[in-house]
Amino acid sequence: MKSTEEILELLKGKFGSDIIGLVSAPPEKMIDITPASLYNVAVFLRNNEELDFDNLMLLSGLDDANGSTLSVVYHIESVKEKHKLVLRVTVPKDNPITESVVKVWECANWHEREAFDLIGIKFNNHPNLIRILMPYDWNAGHPLRKDYKNPEFYQGMKVPY
Repeated sequence: MKSTEEILELLKGKFGSDIIGLVSAPPEKMIDITPASLYNVAVFLRNNEELDFDNLMLLSGLDDANGSTLSVVYHIESVKEKHKLVLRVTVPKDNPITESVVKVWECANWHEREAFDLIGIKFNNHPNLIRILMPYDWNAGHPLRKDYKNPEFYQGMKVPY
C-alpha cells in the first residue's frame, strides 16, 4: 500500500510539471494535476503494476469558493493493492473543459454527465455528453453553480419554489 506522498513522487517523475502538487484539504490529501494531463495520468495510475488503480469510486464537480474556477475531484482506489487516492483538476469557469476518463474507468460515464449537467464542465472525448438529470432542453444554466438563478418559467409554466 502506497501513501499519497509516494504516489505523488511517482507522478512527478513521470509527468513533471503536469503534476501541480499536493493539497492537504481535510479529510484527505489531494493531488492537483493539469486538465490536459488528466487522461494520461489516469491511464498510468490504472496500468502501473505498483499502483493498479482499478476503480473510480466517485467523481464530483465543484464550483470553487473563489468564484472563477470549477474543479473535478476523482476518488480512486486499488482493490488489490488496498490504497486510495484523490485527484483534482481545476478549470476556468468561463471555459470549463477537461478530458474524459470513461475509457479508463467506464463508471465515469454517468458521473461526468452529472458534472456536465449540474455544474457545466465539459469532458472532451466523452461518448455521450448529454444532460442526465435536467430536461434536455434546459437552457437556464447549471443548477449547482453558485451564481445560478432559478428561472421563473419553464416552457411557459411557472416554476414553483
